Amino acid sequence: FDAIAPIIHRDSIDMSVCWFQSRYDKESTGATGPAGAGKDYINCPMTREQYEAFVEALLSGDKTEFKEWEKSTPYFDGCLPIEVMAERGAETLRFGPMKPVGLTNPHNPDVKAYAIVQLRQDNALGTLYNMVGFQTKLKHGEQKRIFRTIPGLENAEFARLGGLHRNTFINSPNLLDSIMRLKKEPRLRFAGQITGVEGYVESGAMGLLAGRFAAAERQGRSVTPPPRTTALGALLAHITGDANAATFQPMNVNFGLFPEPEVPRDENGKRPRGKAKGPARKRAYTSRALNDLAAWLQPRAEAAE
Repeated sequence: FDAIAPIIHRDSIDMSVCWFQSRYDKESTGATGPAGAGKDYINCPMTREQYEAFVEALLSGDKTEFKEWEKSTPYFDGCLPIEVMAERGAETLRFGPMKPVGLTNPHNPDVKAYAIVQLRQDNALGTLYNMVGFQTKLKHGEQKRIFRTIPGLENAEFARLGGLHRNTFINSPNLLDSIMRLKKEPRLRFAGQITGVEGYVESGAMGLLAGRFAAAERQGRSVTPPPRTTALGALLAHITGDANAATFQPMNVNFGLFPEPEVPRDENGKRPRGKAKGPARKRAYTSRALNDLAAWLQPRAEAAE
């Protein structure tokens, strides 16, 4: 099962209680939030008493019941419902999506929040905010009641409430070859989410690859997967063989799927250390991926001319 989080209208959030800030003031690699760099999230602080009451409400709230045939279906680990996380221990959420570290409340800077709920911008206009980590199977009425107990969200208006859906996928490592054909029936290809990828971009990417492979095959051209050093190739390689078929679950693209890059040394011949190490490593991943993808695309572009 896969769960989705609620989305709240920005103008219904009480900013006299909440504030804009990214954890550790980290700047986003994407579009800057409406409050400026390093302020991509809206933060809602909780005291210990508020947090404990909130966890209790999650545990006792009325939830969507599974049908008998659904009960053995596992959750996608990256989208566990928040109430399922709460069931794992009273402090689980404080060390997960509600951790209070790296944030300072400008309304009360001398008091450290016991827990913090974060909301992330969900549209380009900055009018909608997604409750980070708040995927849920609570019934809609319960979501409104419980989530409005969060400080700053007492009058929250929901553009979308959370929900749960069944994520159907095939065991691609067992069934598909490296160019997404069914091993036992190569005339058939699978594409999109059903191949065992998680996310809209990832699903679209697998559809794009399946289409390119089919077109090349139809035109009598060689069909080769993109390099594993690219996001397309890394995810494709994972679902068509790298993943353990016995425990296969849908996967988002992430750096863990890529071969480790060679991080360039500086002018003194030293490798980056400390805070500089992470960004340098990511630049190495991305520059290598862009170069390798361009090289993979080049002969195909020439063939299309």
